[in-house]
Amino acid sequence: MSQTQSPQGENTHPLLSSMPPDKVKKGKVVSAREAVSIIREGDAIATGGFVGTGFPEYLAIELENRFLETGYPRDLTLTYAAGQGDGKERGLNHLGHEGLLKRVIGGHWGLVPALQKLALDNKIEAYNLPQGVLSHIYRDIAADKPRTVSEVGLGTFVDPRHEGGKINERTIEDLVELVSFDGREYLAYKTFPLNVAILRGTTADTEGNVSMEKEALVLENLCLAQAAKNSGGFVIVQVERIAQEGSLPARNVVVPGVMVDCVVVSEPEHHWQTFGNYYDPSFSGEIRVPLHTIPEMEMSPRKVIARRGAFELRPNSVVNLGIGMPEGVANIANEERILDLINLTAEPGVIGGIPSGGLNFGAAVNIHSLVSQPEQFDFYDGGGLDVAFLGLAQADGKGNVNVSRFGNTLAGAGGFINISQKTKRVVFVGTFTSGGLRVEIRDGHLKILQEGKYKKFLSRVEQITYSGEFGLLKNQYILYVTERCVFLLTREGLQLIEIAPGIDLEKDVIAHMDFRPSISQNLCYMEDRIFTESSMGLKNDLLPLSLQDRLTLDPEQDLFFVNFEGLSIKTEQDIKEIENRVTQILAPVGRKVYTIVNYDDFSINQDILDEYTDMIKRLVDRFYKGVTRYTTSTFLRSKLGDALKKRNQSPHIYETREEAQSKLGR
Repeated sequence: MSQTQSPQGENTHPLLSSMPPDKVKKGKVVSAREAVSIIREGDAIATGGFVGTGFPEYLAIELENRFLETGYPRDLTLTYAAGQGDGKERGLNHLGHEGLLKRVIGGHWGLVPALQKLALDNKIEAYNLPQGVLSHIYRDIAADKPRTVSEVGLGTFVDPRHEGGKINERTIEDLVELVSFDGREYLAYKTFPLNVAILRGTTADTEGNVSMEKEALVLENLCLAQAAKNSGGFVIVQVERIAQEGSLPARNVVVPGVMVDCVVVSEPEHHWQTFGNYYDPSFSGEIRVPLHTIPEMEMSPRKVIARRGAFELRPNSVVNLGIGMPEGVANIANEERILDLINLTAEPGVIGGIPSGGLNFGAAVNIHSLVSQPEQFDFYDGGGLDVAFLGLAQADGKGNVNVSRFGNTLAGAGGFINISQKTKRVVFVGTFTSGGLRVEIRDGHLKILQEGKYKKFLSRVEQITYSGEFGLLKNQYILYVTERCVFLLTREGLQLIEIAPGIDLEKDVIAHMDFRPSISQNLCYMEDRIFTESSMGLKNDLLPLSLQDRLTLDPEQDLFFVNFEGLSIKTEQDIKEIENRVTQILAPVGRKVYTIVNYDDFSINQDILDEYTDMIKRLVDRFYKGVTRYTTSTFLRSKLGDALKKRNQSPHIYETREEAQSKLGR
């Protein structure tokens, strides 16, 4: 059937039915109902959007209304890359009606329960393919390529040796094939014609040129428009305003008018910038907001996990944060004032700034630049990410992770597979158990008040979204961070390398796992500073002062200043180096000196606290005429003060340098 033919055979394309032929060029602005009347039975349609950002909500509503009123169109194939919905009724949930859809190929299913139900009830053919792969499929459709070839998906449920990305029994056709080039395995994803692309922008002129100046993302709009047009199909774009022909700056045009058939001006209530915000100019890069206005996280398991994860950040690293628990790493980076030292990114195309969460996920404030989603995945797939923080729902002894399917709950992979398989360092973050977990965090210790109902570390995950075997093959560094312990993936499987202070290994960890991990010979406690209210001093970790620069002697005033701000002492060797360096500086002086020590954001492995205070006593007895110490940390004042008191050293630690200096007794 022709794309412009109704079931009865008459030509009803709105460009021709609503305008004289000589005015068609000026007639691209039509009603939503006229625009969706283009879509015919059996068409393959694709929608743009990321959660709610860039999603054409008004057009989705009109398509739903048309189907409910007339029963047409029917048996559509729907394709979308990123999750597009609010987890309730908005977004692609409008299309979740039996009969409207025949097949759905989606990257993420967690936000579209109406589509989930159709898939799980075996009412439609349903596939879950990696988000980045789908964004590249659009580009390859436009270029008339028969396959999109990628390593992404190998070893996961997308691999045809496992499930081939199929969701239910009704889904039979293979869309993914295993191929080999130069002795290496790849997956070949089938491309297919697109009949209609349904997109969103900010402004369109009467020629159909579309700009996106108030949108938070540009997504894959251009690729989708090219794919539909080169398939002989149509392009419909929802905008919030119309401009005069030729008035849009050419550089602002994202989708050229030659690719656009219909433009629809949306009602404001159906054109929110995201599903979380009607409009925020900081999301679209029109203004920058002061970062101190972003509230700090409350102390909780989520904050503990985000803090431990943040230890894996490195100066100048390019970072991806997944949705949910990983978002907390951005908050910690802001609290620790290290955002200027790293480059946070999100898969739909934002680079720099602070990625947002919830229904604003995908958008970001104070971004440095914005690229399209396919371009971002080009960078990710090529290994451009230094570290990624991703969710942890289930893991097994081989390091496999599942975040995509749990019994009758279909979340989908989204960009998880692209990101996790191609990043140098992968940090999976999540609570150790789920379902009612309650903890107490006090005095640098963690206590389990109520265990979660559901184990996360299982003998076998329900679906493989991340393959531990593939990660080891690619020599990735892979951590699993929870509120009570940290695992490292080794050739022998998961290895426990850290445990939280206050946690019992057997009772609180091993007893709640379906397998027994190997235990590192160097098993240590997670750092105390993770569990305290004060800043952790991560900036000093990323830009550390040398020990030499931390020790300053003013011989004229007989004053020795020790700057241990942000210093982390982890081993006995660290203690020896401090004692040796102080001795090298003060021994030649030939007399004792007054000393002030700054302990702001200082941390020490509690296993070596006694050795540290023994070293302090030796230095005091040999070199110090008088010594005072200060820190803003109440916890450290108490902890270090008690240790000093045991060695008959002055236990009092002041809050400020001025106070410490005034009490020096000179």
